[in-house]
Amino acid sequence: MENAKLRRSLTVFPLVLFGLAYMAPTTVFSTYGVVAEITKGMVPAAYIIALAGMLFTAYSYGQMVKAYPVAGSAYTFTQKALNPHLGFLVGWVILLDYLFLPMINGLLIAIYLNAYFPSVPFSVWLIAFVILITIVNIIGVKIATNINLLLVAFQFLIIVIFTFLSIKGLLNGMGSGTLFMSSPFVNGDIPLSLVLAGSSVLCLSFLGFDAVTTFSEETINPKKIIPKAIFLVALIGGGLFVTISYISHLVYPNFQAFKDPDSASLEIAMYIGGHLFQSIFLAGYITGGLASGLSAHASVSRLLYAMGRDGVLPKKIFGHIHPKFQTPTHNIIIVGIFALSALFVDLVTASSFINFGALVAFTFVNLSVISHYFIREKKRNGINALKYLILPLIGTSFTIWLWTSLDSKALILGLGWFGIGVIMLLSNTKMFSKRPPELSIDSAIEKEIQA
Repeated sequence: MENAKLRRSLTVFPLVLFGLAYMAPTTVFSTYGVVAEITKGMVPAAYIIALAGMLFTAYSYGQMVKAYPVAGSAYTFTQKALNPHLGFLVGWVILLDYLFLPMINGLLIAIYLNAYFPSVPFSVWLIAFVILITIVNIIGVKIATNINLLLVAFQFLIIVIFTFLSIKGLLNGMGSGTLFMSSPFVNGDIPLSLVLAGSSVLCLSFLGFDAVTTFSEETINPKKIIPKAIFLVALIGGGLFVTISYISHLVYPNFQAFKDPDSASLEIAMYIGGHLFQSIFLAGYITGGLASGLSAHASVSRLLYAMGRDGVLPKKIFGHIHPKFQTPTHNIIIVGIFALSALFVDLVTASSFINFGALVAFTFVNLSVISHYFIREKKRNGINALKYLILPLIGTSFTIWLWTSLDSKALILGLGWFGIGVIMLLSNTKMFSKRPPELSIDSAIEKEIQA
């Protein structure tokens, strides 16, 4: 068993499928209404800007995978290419993403169910969701990769039906009554700052395009295949987001008419397909949200366990495993309580919380390319200057640009979280006199994904 190794069998196609499953294509519907309000209808333009930044970052992820084909997170890349202490802080900020993912799943499901069943309070749906995923994770049931692939197929089916009904309606005079309109992309009356603010929220849609790096040890020729898969996942996912948001605008151009921007896509589903399609749409959305919530809740609880086991967090609490269920029950309950914070935040703020950590991580992946290749390995001549300096600098600029457009509450919380990380780092390294502790992010998340 000590000599056992993971079998290398994965190629580009299954990796792209996994990446798209992790991104969840129907996430385009989650924030459509609120971003339509922020951008005054220019959601497709906001997606294009976000996609541009993500493609440069996807390129940088690919370059770092070539350098470190076993490890696959922004935390590891920063630790190895820049500085171990800086790597710890990047990992600490990434933890904010993982902590808020179960919360935002609960928030979205509660918003949509409350819109469909308005007589049942929002808080009831949220509390029921949190209790459900907490109990299931304590018992130890896990979502397998094959089920995720089935779920992404179901999501694609919903997208296909949504697109078909929308185009059919447009050809019959519904909405704008045309398949071609430039205003969602170019509109001189809308300030660029609003489009950028929308883009900073939409970064949430791209989370997970880098998840394929966790399969580096099971991929045939990972240095070649993984970078290609990362780029294709970001490109295909972004293309879907731009297309669906464009079609949504055409079929329902009056974004100001939404009863509730948080659940605007449910209103569009009703508009184009009646109660039947609205029910199918909701069922698909809730199913995907439950699967995502279960997986995110399980992942972050095991990440906290890894940190407790390694002494980064108090071991007695976070390093505990239940003797009967053999799950980190303390962490699962803590994450469940944390998810209830959705009772007190809106969708834009919750999305911005997650995007704060994601954009910081993306920034340091781009910087890691410059540090590793351009500075450390001195690859600076000719095409190398473009590959290892200019392109990652463009990616860095994009992500910093989007980062500055985040919700002010998210910036305050994010910087406060970063400050706690600095205090922990000073304590764990005895004022930088020794190497910081390993956060075990890669191994904890990889084990959960492959379980």
